[in-house]
Amino acid sequence: MVEEDESREVSRILTEARTAEDFKGLLPLVYDHLHRIAARQMAGERKDHTLQPTALVHEAYLRLVGSQPLAWSSKAHFYGAAAEAMRRILVEHARARGRVKRGGGRARVTADLADLVAQDDPTTFLAVDEAIRRLEEADARAGSVVRLRLYAGLALPEIAEALGVPLRTAERDWTYARSFLYERLQ
Repeated sequence: MVEEDESREVSRILTEARTAEDFKGLLPLVYDHLHRIAARQMAGERKDHTLQPTALVHEAYLRLVGSQPLAWSSKAHFYGAAAEAMRRILVEHARARGRVKRGGGRARVTADLADLVAQDDPTTFLAVDEAIRRLEEADARAGSVVRLRLYAGLALPEIAEALGVPLRTAERDWTYARSFLYERLQ
């Protein structure tokens, strides 16, 4: 019952809030979920990474509800945007650290796309990010499916709901996206 009340409160805040002040009580309600997303994204990072999941959560949260907060259509929309913000922070961090080889080789394809996202190698991480950007140029919805699936950890039914499409459409987009990404990363 408490969990349902919190879920309703999160939904209410996300859909009704318009100013940074309106979002004041949101972080304690969404923190655990955001921390799980951050921990999942950080799982493949090197052990001595200077960012920790807690810092990643706070940086992403500030980007989402800072001085110019956005209107959110649902919790899935918010969590998807949070996962995307975290991914961007990690990409920016990898570039800033100068660990990326300019014009380096291609990513090695593993058995699962999730394995690629969790790679410790920044070259692989950036190659996957570039392939996803190319997918988004070719098919924006399929790109959204990939981001929600790999970075937010949403299941296909949740993705279908977040995007407002039938489950079968989300499944087709996921199949297409995997094929597209595997081809680009060969």
